Amino acid sequence: MPQCVVSSIHNPKTSSYKPPSAPPVLLLLVIAAMLPAAASAAVVATTPLVAFLQRLQSAALATLGSDGFDPKLYVDLPLKRNLSEVEAAFAALPNVTGVVPAPELERFVDEYFGAAGSDLVQAAPADFVAEPEGFLPKVKHPKVRAWALEVHALWKNLSRREADDVKERPELHTLLSLPGSVIVPGSRFREVYYWDSYWSIRGLLASKMYETAKEIARNLLSLIEKYGFVLNGARAYYTNRSQPPLLSSMILEIYKKTHDLKLVKQSLPLLLKEHKFWNSEIHKVTIQVARGKKHSLSRYNAMWNNPRPESATTDEESASKLSTAAQKKNLYHQLASTAESGWDFSSRWMSNSSDLTTLETTSIIPVDLNAFIYKMESDIAFFAKLTGDSVTSESFLAASKARRVAITSIFWNSQKDQWLDYWLIKKSNSEEFYQWEAHHQNHNIFASNFVPLWIGAYSSDAYKDGPKVEKVLKSLQNSGLLQPAGIATSLTNTGQQWDFPNGWAPLQHMIVEGLANSGSEEARSLAEDIAVRWIRTNYAAYKKTGAMHEKYDVEACGKIGGGGEYKPQTGFGWSNGVVLAFLEEFGWPHDKEIDCDS
Repeated sequence: MPQCVVSSIHNPKTSSYKPPSAPPVLLLLVIAAMLPAAASAAVVATTPLVAFLQRLQSAALATLGSDGFDPKLYVDLPLKRNLSEVEAAFAALPNVTGVVPAPELERFVDEYFGAAGSDLVQAAPADFVAEPEGFLPKVKHPKVRAWALEVHALWKNLSRREADDVKERPELHTLLSLPGSVIVPGSRFREVYYWDSYWSIRGLLASKMYETAKEIARNLLSLIEKYGFVLNGARAYYTNRSQPPLLSSMILEIYKKTHDLKLVKQSLPLLLKEHKFWNSEIHKVTIQVARGKKHSLSRYNAMWNNPRPESATTDEESASKLSTAAQKKNLYHQLASTAESGWDFSSRWMSNSSDLTTLETTSIIPVDLNAFIYKMESDIAFFAKLTGDSVTSESFLAASKARRVAITSIFWNSQKDQWLDYWLIKKSNSEEFYQWEAHHQNHNIFASNFVPLWIGAYSSDAYKDGPKVEKVLKSLQNSGLLQPAGIATSLTNTGQQWDFPNGWAPLQHMIVEGLANSGSEEARSLAEDIAVRWIRTNYAAYKKTGAMHEKYDVEACGKIGGGGEYKPQTGFGWSNGVVLAFLEEFGWPHDKEIDCDS
């Protein structure tokens, strides 16, 4: 392992440390019944095509069995003929025992459907060059530079344009038509995803692919124009939820590199629309603290209470453990809301970390979501000022300051020197707000507890005893999250993919960038050390497998992550983007080895 500036590395498997527990399970059992009506947000209707493909998915599972079965494949299949004709052919399939024989099902799929993913075709980006001028000037080591150019070249593999038929016959596709070409994450993720796109853009900017980055941003803006928010992904079955709202951050990063004021002007009214969505009654929660001061914050809350179409058979299996229809509806709502968080799935959202049916995501105000919205508000204030709209600028500057105060008031814990998620426990059905109580903070340790570093929330002007970077730095060093190959997502190994021992590129990047930009030399030193570990593990895994991976096991250099409801994926948009962003920021000297044991 490389020389570290971290004082110690904590191993959750061997240490005697036990993190404080979340609110007691018994207390949480009453939450769903006591939440306001907004927790059961209006359900967005599905399309007839999605509903039919879900039936096909169920039939395929019954025929093929669960071994290696991926439910998402079936809702991504494009039709070759009209839906009514395909439904009639499906109804005519032999199924005397209730199961369609495998040869008949295979023949039916071949005859009536195109391949999953065929609605997008590979297309090299127009601004891609094999070695861009000024590419990663701080990377001096020849092996690292050669590998970085291979990662850069992966943008060609992940670039797509939609097939002609998508625009001509949209009723045959679950893929949603977008105005420009796209960068997909990779493997089973055959379409655009919201928060993935931020880190893809960061990598594209390091690759000097400014026009491709702008095209991604315009695609997401087009979704706001049509739906009022950026969807989780560009498929018809994702219209019921969003994902962590990072579009303003994408626009800001593009502006910093290109000074494209036209893009800013195009974006501003749509970012205002997105901000309204995240502060609507669906997501907004009011908390009252001491002396009657009220704070408005936001939570994840999908507009859905049925099995997620892309995982319907999996969700139905999870819900089969529950006894009533109401319990199942609530679980489906929580599953979709957790998918909106991007952390699907994690002990962070469960009252019992070993039981997925105890998800209570809508009963939690998340630290990171509110950090993202604070940043959105700050970005909008900046954009409005750029475009000469002083009224909007001043309004959003005030909104960002109010949210910053709320983030400190509700989430900051001065004993742990971290920001902690807050569990919602309703006092009275007649109240329109929640009363803040210290014991409702979730004392378990997650990487998200440190995401406010990314927005500079350690330097609050509102509280003299508020967060300071030195305190947060020490807390991170002692948290147990720092592992040999990066930052673990949590300290609990549940088998869920957003838990220990997995590390994810977005979390590495936000925490590292926050430390690096904090103004503390010690924090920047730690940031570089974490980045080095992460780069090394990506490099080692790439050399072993020939691929970049969605997630990594941070217990050892070069280990690939696992767990969750699908097999590990390769590609991979945000992993590529973060490696390139780290190499751009920190470089790699010619005398520093890249191998794990260096």
